[in-house]
Amino acid sequence: MISLARLFAAPVTVWLMLTGEMTVAFWLFLAASVSDAVDGFIAKRFDRETMLGGYLDPLADKALLVSVYITLGVLDHLALWLVILVVFRDILIIGGVLLLWLLARSFTIQPLMISKVNTVAQIVLATVVLGDLGLDLVTDGLVQVLIYAVAATTLASGATYLVEWTRRASRVETPE
Repeated sequence: MISLARLFAAPVTVWLMLTGEMTVAFWLFLAASVSDAVDGFIAKRFDRETMLGGYLDPLADKALLVSVYITLGVLDHLALWLVILVVFRDILIIGGVLLLWLLARSFTIQPLMISKVNTVAQIVLATVVLGDLGLDLVTDGLVQVLIYAVAATTLASGATYLVEWTRRASRVETPE
């Protein structure tokens, strides 16, 4: 239910941003981001992990982050090169999952540690930018540092997934 709520928060956050309600968008994005950590904690701590949750959680993360990054880019609050990098990495991940599913029909998806670090970096950057826009926070050089952290972890995560999936795909036996 928490992942589903986070999924529905994505279009509402975008609408709030596009209508200039940055303060409310900030608080909704922050609540959705915190709910991701709470959801993961509850699932692991109380053995509440489900197959549906395993699919909904990353889908909700991607929907929220990609939509917020695209909107921040369109509104000229984030550099377009960074938005393209973030979106392309997620397309790469989704494409890799689909390709492996087509080839192997059965495989496990384990998020990599660099991917988790990347997600946290993306959340922090979006939160700081939205906080600056909605609450007039003074972020000075913090945004620039976070931009480079997001770029570096996005590149590292995308490259790691690409190498891992290429290795897995090469081991799949083809029918004779």
